[in-house]
Amino acid sequence: MKLLSIGVVLVSLLASAASSSKVPSNAKVVLPASFEPPKAFKNQNLVHIISLEKNYVKENINVLIENVSPGLIDEYFLPFTADQFARVGGIEVNDRKDPNAGPFEVRPVEYDNASDTQYYRIRFPKALKSGTHQTIGISFYYLKAYSPLPAAIKQDEKQYLTYDFSAFCQSAYTTVKQKTEVKFPSTDIPDYTTIGEGPQNQGSKLVYGPYGEQAAFAKAPARVRFEFTKPVIHVAKLERDVEVSHWGGNVAFEERYDLYHRGANLSSQFSRVKWQKSQYHSPATHALKELKFPLKIGSIDPYYTDVIGNVSTSRFRSNKREALLEAKPRYPIFGGWKYPFTIGWNTDASSSLRKTKSGEFVLNIPFLEGPKQPEGVEYGEVRLQVLLPEGAQNVKYYTNIPQAAVTEASIGIRKTYLDTVGRTAVVISAKNIVDEFRNREVIISYELPLSAILRKPFVVFVSMLGVFVAGWIIGGLDFGISRGAKK
Repeated sequence: MKLLSIGVVLVSLLASAASSSKVPSNAKVVLPASFEPPKAFKNQNLVHIISLEKNYVKENINVLIENVSPGLIDEYFLPFTADQFARVGGIEVNDRKDPNAGPFEVRPVEYDNASDTQYYRIRFPKALKSGTHQTIGISFYYLKAYSPLPAAIKQDEKQYLTYDFSAFCQSAYTTVKQKTEVKFPSTDIPDYTTIGEGPQNQGSKLVYGPYGEQAAFAKAPARVRFEFTKPVIHVAKLERDVEVSHWGGNVAFEERYDLYHRGANLSSQFSRVKWQKSQYHSPATHALKELKFPLKIGSIDPYYTDVIGNVSTSRFRSNKREALLEAKPRYPIFGGWKYPFTIGWNTDASSSLRKTKSGEFVLNIPFLEGPKQPEGVEYGEVRLQVLLPEGAQNVKYYTNIPQAAVTEASIGIRKTYLDTVGRTAVVISAKNIVDEFRNREVIISYELPLSAILRKPFVVFVSMLGVFVAGWIIGGLDFGISRGAKK
């Protein structure tokens, strides 16, 4: 009964989102080329936190804003440079004083492609009156954020990365008071930009500020160089296929990765002997030597292949508490190297598929799974395709990944083995996603009439019957060559 009630709630959620589910949720806001954000707000107090602890940059901006215009305002604009705009992702905005308010609407702005300043528009659930305040939390990520320095190192040398930023937080509005904190994975920070008497060095953290009033778009360019003894993993594209089978009671997963290491290149030829010797004392290394994929408990039949074929250097551990696929590439992946590969597995349909009292089926799967690494993983593009049973009707879907990241959301038809009319396919694509979104859900509801369920076995039966009948008819024909009568 509890599962059924959960299903009913999910269906109601899907119904509320159905009107917009067929349109990509990141549709751009089109504005005239002469657009400038109105000076309607003032940032009274701003704390900017930059985390460099993983191989992507995470930024949080907590800001107290005030409406200094005479009227109601419900739009706040967040500026980026053109380069940042192409690499930013996962933007979410929340009310810092009301966590239950849910994320605000965030959409990219399209107004002038030649401008070096681009915007995301944040829309408040309720317009702010003149003189009122709102405390908001903005979080986002930068991909391809680091540059190795030096660009090439020896196989056993330390890897150092650099990151460029502004000690004054980018804002389209005047900021009365602000500070910027930069967090690092270790205390080894050999170089950093000084501004005035700052920053304050607090071990694995640098603090710039606090600073007094700064005008809109004020900048204070800064650079930091820090040790990063982990691989810098970038997945240019992940294609994730999910196939639902009612007859087999199974949900099959397959993921195809186009993986790069964006760290420092090797300054000399790779030595397998030196690598094997170093493994006896397990030193910190910037090479990627293992990927760990935590799967849903009960997952079975995992496989791991690359462009050569099956990769045997893997291990699958499954019990009542976990299902973990440990995949080791054929060789350690160093900076500048590429490694495309494929993994797949099966799960019991009962772990992710439910049937409600109304007869609808509700499928709940993660949008992103992938490897769980201490250094993190960034994804340039993720494409999820869910193939539903043939004949699925009244399909609705919902996902809670950031609106601004979605580039495609559609329902179409794909033909697979033994299909007649084709299977319904739900496709959702997103750009600039990081592994912190591993647990974001995709919920799909659909109806499957009895005629659709029986269609495939009926087609198989008729086809086999046709083969036997054709064989019987052909077997009864006489193809011999008879000798003509003698004259």
